Amino acid sequence: MASALRLAARRSFAPRHAFTRSIQTTADSASLTSQVPSDASQPFTVSLHEDSFKSYRCDTPSLDVEVTKEQLIDMYKQMTTMRRMEMAADALYKAKLIRGFCHLAIGQEAVSVGMESAITPEDKVITAYRCHPFAVLRGGTVKGVIAELLGRQAGMSKGKGGSMHIFTPSFFGGNGIVGAQVPVGAGIAFAQKYLDKKTATFALYGDGASNQGQVFEAFNMAKLWDLPCVFVCENNKYGMGTSAQRSSANTEYFKRGDLIPGIQVNGMDIIASHQAVKYARKWAIENNGPLLLEFVTYRYGGHSMSDPGTTYRTREEIQRMRSTQDPIKGLQTYIEEWGVASEADLKAIDKQVKAEVDAAVEEAKASPEPEAKDLWTDIYYPGTGPASMRGREREEVHHY
Repeated sequence: MASALRLAARRSFAPRHAFTRSIQTTADSASLTSQVPSDASQPFTVSLHEDSFKSYRCDTPSLDVEVTKEQLIDMYKQMTTMRRMEMAADALYKAKLIRGFCHLAIGQEAVSVGMESAITPEDKVITAYRCHPFAVLRGGTVKGVIAELLGRQAGMSKGKGGSMHIFTPSFFGGNGIVGAQVPVGAGIAFAQKYLDKKTATFALYGDGASNQGQVFEAFNMAKLWDLPCVFVCENNKYGMGTSAQRSSANTEYFKRGDLIPGIQVNGMDIIASHQAVKYARKWAIENNGPLLLEFVTYRYGGHSMSDPGTTYRTREEIQRMRSTQDPIKGLQTYIEEWGVASEADLKAIDKQVKAEVDAAVEEAKASPEPEAKDLWTDIYYPGTGPASMRGREREEVHHY
């Protein structure tokens, strides 16, 4: 009843057009449809709001989702950790300890955590520059990300990659060239199909990159070859200082794959995000070809740390999203109302997460900066490098 009243009191952030039902972005609109078992590992069923998904050329994912207490608590801890990490990066940047580019994903935690909860370690992920949560969830660490942002040796790329170039064996990094990761993702999916792997590639991009020509070229090749690639648009409503409505004639990004089917998802609800990715992965590994996923989400900060984020949208809009449609608060509501855990339990998790992130920051700050000799390492994959490497002039040629 409480969820229904909240939903009735709020309107979706998505623009509503006459005679068209929009995807809704309320973070806690699901309802409990079966009894919650005492065993934390036993599943129970919840029902998502009927406007959690829209589809194009395919069925929508089921609105009935099985979850467990363990799963919901784990999601809560992961989402809280991702936000704490990004908040720490924000503070370090403002203290001028992090320099250069830095794009934070505060507000979009349901996308990264929801995706990770529905895929396997063997699946592949590649994204743009808002990449820190994916790097941690795909096998990295908070310390490794923060140290990388600080340019320290303990960083996941040894302090030489920075915010946009962090990798793990199953995460092919954030990429700084707008849209360039999309054809690379199609290539990774091609390799998976060539090697006959029952895995999927998730190639993420933002609404601001959606109009890049290479994105449509990648769509075309993926459809021609029926690649197991899920193209994921994180539609957070704004590109670099421009709203989606000003940059895109068609803002229903899930329909822009031509013959490629698509699903639009409430990207503020962690359970809806999980269910959509689970559906997409199954679609890809069952040889149905590519699929487009559009997560309707929202970023609280600017496009990057150099963008105040308030010149092209109002402070009132940001505050409204923070107070009414926050993905972490939405999950917290589920957990408390369904009796999964108490408010005190969640506060204990918050305290633990804060301590872990604070400790990771201090360890990252204590790590030394790369040395001059590190300029010559990690240029080639081990065992494939040349005997020497040319420097700026003849005297700087480095011999391995």
